[in-house]
Amino acid sequence: MIPQEIIRRKRDGDELDAAEISSFIAALAAGQLSEGQIGAFAMTVWFKGMSRTETVALTLAMADSGDRLQWADVDRPIADKHSTGGVGDNVSLMLAPIAAACGLAVPMISGRGLGHTGGTLDKLESIPGYMITPDADLFHKVVKEAGCAIIGQTGTLAPADGRLYAVRDVTATVDSIPLITASILSKKLAAGLETLVLDVKVGNGAFMADRDQAEILAQSLVEVANGAGVKTSALITDMNQPLADSAGNAVEMRNCLDFLAGRKADTRLETVVLAFAAEMLVKSGIAASSDEAEGMARRALSSGKAAEVFARMVSMLGGPADLIENPDRYLARAPVAKPVPAARSGWLAACDTRGIGVSVIDLGGGRRHPADRIDHRVGFSELRPLGTRVNAGEPIALVHAADDAAAERAVAALAAHYRITEEKPELTPVIAGLI
Repeated sequence: MIPQEIIRRKRDGDELDAAEISSFIAALAAGQLSEGQIGAFAMTVWFKGMSRTETVALTLAMADSGDRLQWADVDRPIADKHSTGGVGDNVSLMLAPIAAACGLAVPMISGRGLGHTGGTLDKLESIPGYMITPDADLFHKVVKEAGCAIIGQTGTLAPADGRLYAVRDVTATVDSIPLITASILSKKLAAGLETLVLDVKVGNGAFMADRDQAEILAQSLVEVANGAGVKTSALITDMNQPLADSAGNAVEMRNCLDFLAGRKADTRLETVVLAFAAEMLVKSGIAASSDEAEGMARRALSSGKAAEVFARMVSMLGGPADLIENPDRYLARAPVAKPVPAARSGWLAACDTRGIGVSVIDLGGGRRHPADRIDHRVGFSELRPLGTRVNAGEPIALVHAADDAAAERAVAALAAHYRITEEKPELTPVIAGLI
């Protein structure tokens, strides 16, 4: 089929059939399309949208553009979770081993930081020796024997998505619901999943700041994934403040290890982790109800079984076997740590969550350009949650920086990101909805 005719039909508002979409994506993956043709296609989809049928066809075509993982020899349900990105969001690091400890196989293919949001792979790279891109045989072995493996996308999984995304990134077409949906789900379908739970963030630290837009995206993802044969649901979660009490890489990894070791509980992070564990277990048929599933997840934590799974995954992927017992031996600390004093007495009422994420990047904990090297040591810890009563001068966070000058800048920036009021605020529930 002639690519420009496909572009013309979409431009004119016609609905493309599966054969046309498959032909276009096959040509894209084979390097047979010009940058102009790819950009024109993305822009016509941005303006004209796609029906659910078209979006399912686009997702399947992109998933079929490379390898599809097979798990026939794994005698567990194959499940995963995906987040649209946030600040202090290290849910995946705890969720995968908890789900595996409860009987699921979790081949979790994660990404790096995007914009102001932190990346799971960047956090894992703070662990010495951890391989984020193992070969296919080792990835399969770790999932089969440990129960989960958290790695990065290889060039053979949904390669069409990589080329299309690169063009979208420079043509102002990233925020197209059909294109976002196909980009996320094509990689998950290629991973051979049977069930998927999506974390769609909403708030001032999310890509979708508007609740209505978050619901539209969640609905699109759920309908298309189910239409493509993967049992899928989505939770909409609040990102109007950092989810964990840390934001960075090594600091968030410490938070994960404390959580798995039972040193962190009764937090917003715990609420989200357990909610997703329960949804994954129910969707996969491991548990009959959310209450039963949450009980299983809590026991996996309290018994130490989830921590054992995480430790085995890390060890099999090249990291230290005793990371949980001896985090200080392996996770580097920044040379400078400075508290952030509250500007006045009162209640922590609101914060600029996106600004906090940008401040991590300013410290060196994220990338301004793809080739930038990350300083895994830097970030914020001991972030006080909104709704906390503080006195003037009392620490509301701790800055971890490479030098004194960077620390002073970060202290001033973080203090400015918080609003303190005389009246106690009404806070948004961390779980905002289920689709």
